[in-house]
Amino acid sequence: QVQLVESGGGLVQAGESMRLSCAASGRTFSSNAMSWFRQAPGKERDFVAGISWNDNRGYAESVKGRFTISRDNAKNTVDLQMSSLKPEDTAIYFCAADSTPWVLSREEAQYEYWGQGTQVTVSS
Repeated sequence: QVQLVESGGGLVQAGESMRLSCAASGRTFSSNAMSWFRQAPGKERDFVAGISWNDNRGYAESVKGRFTISRDNAKNTVDLQMSSLKPEDTAIYFCAADSTPWVLSREEAQYEYWGQGTQVTVSS
């Protein structure tokens, strides 16, 4: 059974930093993209950042230059380092893994595996 478990969410003030981690179990994703999505209250779930099997990275425009995604294939983990956080970054953050190898997609429908989500709240 594949599981993705996020950790590291919480409450921070605007301008501060936070690191999210996602640990996968049940299979390895070294040939697959892993990404972070987020969902703010009353809004759809949106792509935040993704990293391909060969470390190509993609970011939403709203987080480019502030967020950094990284992965450790030996540990089967993917992290999201978030800096200069803004109140509009407040959302539930989800880790996702693609079952299709090699591609890096920004589309939610592409991802088969999802974590349960972790709340990130940024106060002004």
